[in-house]
Amino acid sequence: MAGGFALSLLASSGSRAEVIWIEGENPFRASVTRHPWWYDKVQRDQLSGGDYISNWDDKKTGEAEYHFNAKQSASYEFWVRANPVDTILTYQLNGGGITQIATADNRVGLTNIAENNALDIRMIAWFKVGRVPLKAGENTIVFRFDSKNNHHGSLDCFVFDTDAFEPHGILKPGEERAVLPENNSDWFPFDPAPDAFTSSPIDLRSFNERSAGDGGFIAVKNGEFVHGSTGAPIRFWGVNGPPADLTDVDELRRVARMLAKHGVNLVRIHGGYFDDSGNVDPKRVQHAIDVVEAMKAQGIYCHFSIYFYLWLHPKPGTPWLAGYDGTKPPTAALFFNPEFQREYREWWKALLLTPGQRSGRRLIDEPAVSSVECLNEDSCFFWTFDPKSIPEPQLEIIESRFAAWLEKKYGSLDAATSAWGGLKVAGDAADAGRMGLRPLWQIFHEKTPRDQDTAAFLAQAQYNFYRQTADFLRDIGFKGLVTASNWTTADAQTLGPLERYSYTAGDFIDRHGYLDCGVEGDSAGWSIRDGQTFIDRSGLRFDPIVSGHPKLFSSAVMDTHYDGKPSMLSEVAFNRPNRFRSEEPLYFAAYGSLQGSNAIEHFALDGKTWSAKPGFFMQPWTLMSPAMMGQFPAAALIYREGLIGEGAELVDLNLKVNDLMELRGGPRGLDGEIDESMPVSTSANITADTLIDPLVCFAGRTSIHFSQDGGPSKVMPLSAYIDRAHRTVTSTNGQLKLDYDEGILTINAAQAQGISGNIAKAGTVELTDLSISSPMDLGHIVAVSLDGQPLGTSRKILLQVASQEKTNGFKTDPAGGGRLQIVSIGGEPWLMKKLAGTVKFKRRDAEEMTVTSLDLNGYPKKQLGRANTVQLQADTMYYLIAR
Repeated sequence: MAGGFALSLLASSGSRAEVIWIEGENPFRASVTRHPWWYDKVQRDQLSGGDYISNWDDKKTGEAEYHFNAKQSASYEFWVRANPVDTILTYQLNGGGITQIATADNRVGLTNIAENNALDIRMIAWFKVGRVPLKAGENTIVFRFDSKNNHHGSLDCFVFDTDAFEPHGILKPGEERAVLPENNSDWFPFDPAPDAFTSSPIDLRSFNERSAGDGGFIAVKNGEFVHGSTGAPIRFWGVNGPPADLTDVDELRRVARMLAKHGVNLVRIHGGYFDDSGNVDPKRVQHAIDVVEAMKAQGIYCHFSIYFYLWLHPKPGTPWLAGYDGTKPPTAALFFNPEFQREYREWWKALLLTPGQRSGRRLIDEPAVSSVECLNEDSCFFWTFDPKSIPEPQLEIIESRFAAWLEKKYGSLDAATSAWGGLKVAGDAADAGRMGLRPLWQIFHEKTPRDQDTAAFLAQAQYNFYRQTADFLRDIGFKGLVTASNWTTADAQTLGPLERYSYTAGDFIDRHGYLDCGVEGDSAGWSIRDGQTFIDRSGLRFDPIVSGHPKLFSSAVMDTHYDGKPSMLSEVAFNRPNRFRSEEPLYFAAYGSLQGSNAIEHFALDGKTWSAKPGFFMQPWTLMSPAMMGQFPAAALIYREGLIGEGAELVDLNLKVNDLMELRGGPRGLDGEIDESMPVSTSANITADTLIDPLVCFAGRTSIHFSQDGGPSKVMPLSAYIDRAHRTVTSTNGQLKLDYDEGILTINAAQAQGISGNIAKAGTVELTDLSISSPMDLGHIVAVSLDGQPLGTSRKILLQVASQEKTNGFKTDPAGGGRLQIVSIGGEPWLMKKLAGTVKFKRRDAEEMTVTSLDLNGYPKKQLGRANTVQLQADTMYYLIAR
């Protein structure tokens, strides 16, 4: 029998689960060729049992045979830890057919094991093969390494589990990950066991529909998302996900169940359905259908984002995108190129009209598909739109369309040039029917008549594209909602309103918002690496990106509504490794509720388990963390159930479209980077130069309307809510107070009360039904009703506590100027700073209410006492307060 072990564990049903773990380096027999001076030069401490089996032979396939015993004849989940890089790995179980393992998908824990950390093919990862039948007694399995590159392959270990196996590197079930002792005495490991999804007080699945779409297609009514059949309003608390390489249907279903448990009712599926030549990829389409069906079963809706220009680098000779060389993305080309638009529409038709292989249903008939977006983060008004970088065939299309637009307006190109006072630019070729475009900087600084026409042409081109795309989707039968895009501009005051106006062609308005921590260094835009530098920034304090600069009143949570349409924030994140990242969930839940935001989607679910590094590179946005997903239960309830009420409308701007086209802009403050040193207006007279206090977004609601005639604008008196001298903002309904000097958010509503931020500085906080004190300088303590009753009478309350997170072994050194340099990014498991404090419930029957501590999956651990005094436990995030 091959070396390994068999382990019996008690499953949630009471039956005993069997886990069979077999080491690859101990075969019954093998025919492999080792490569001692390179391929086998690996970090053996990263391997189970300290070794593996490998093959490197230019002439023959490697083969390894294993014999092992199973205690029962049953179905087992089969996992393999092997080399995933360009490998062909097959297995043959008990003399059955030869099956290839899909090593390109569903990778878990991809790790570089090269001895010198070189980036080559010496990698290892777990793969879920699927469920297979084993017989009681002896079983036999044969693996074959048959890759095109020297038949290379390696096998570390493999596992059979009668239950659901969750891999954690080389750890066997029941083993705990070592926590490095240095600087970790004040931290506890956040490393939940695999979730059995039994009854739990933090399980919010029941707040979702039985199946997404039970209430009909999502529609819009009175500025809200509603169920089309019932008219009932719905708010979406969502994530970007699931991980793109998660193709196993059972795993998709498990992820959907996990998301529903944590309060998620929307996923934004962000990815293309075309190959690198732009042709429809049927495999990706079927995967999208699988995702929708898995999410639907857990009451989770899906929003599709299928095109981002950075996903496509047209090859030479691409007929519908001429002029590209395979290195440049087609920035803004989709707005102008009709051939590209036809190809783009084929992607939509393939996604929406293809029947699912499992269900036979088409997504166009599926009410669980709530909405789609035309394109992601592309604009004619952002710096990426530069005529100098556009290939000549594409520039000809744009300049020809501009010339036609001018001829329609002025009657001739000569008349247009005359109206501009003779201003010409490179690219003007009236005889060829082309007129050039001036750079954006000149457009929004000089604002000449030519610039005004250029801006109007670009804005109308965007608006028309969005409107035509929405019409096309309706024509093919799509019944959900359509939004335009979600990007920023080169100038918030002048170009920003034009961008937002173009979005009104859709059913709702989308945008993105991040609090970055100024990461600089190798690949800083998308990964976290040793040697990078960054700055810790508190969103609650409006910390600037440069230490010592004035506070920066530009926040991802500020959400102005446009034209009475619903709003969506389809990408939001406080980026890692910022220690203040844990501020995000309650911050968005509280102020999203206050401002009447209709959907908030957190970026991004890049892993399916609680992993700090689910892929090969550590990413800045990982959601499966204690600070983020760990705080979703209370945050999702606050936001989705409206436990914090909407604020009064304090700003209502009515902008004349023609004024925007003439580059007069709009009042600043609601959508731009305004710092504390800039004087804000206190006048009731609103002009395009008015600087509205951006802190108004933390007091109540703001809105902007576009029309041909314009109209009066209003800004209500703000002194009752905004106290700049003491750096505080109080919401109009009195339920939120932000101390942006110390970074303290206080929540005091009937069904949700708590405090977030520098709790230690706040001292003892007296709320309506709670008294809170804590020594945590970064903590988040909130109580929410679970039965829809005020906290003063509720019989079931969730008390949720969090602090800050870091990876195991994370280490930094000072880098000057308030910045830090990463010495080690660390690894598994997540750590959370130990929790501390006292929560006292003030209600008369507090001594009759029991307090039960819950584990990290939300299951009961221990009854602690009564609710009149709750002493927070160092490693407990959740408590059930019940009567």
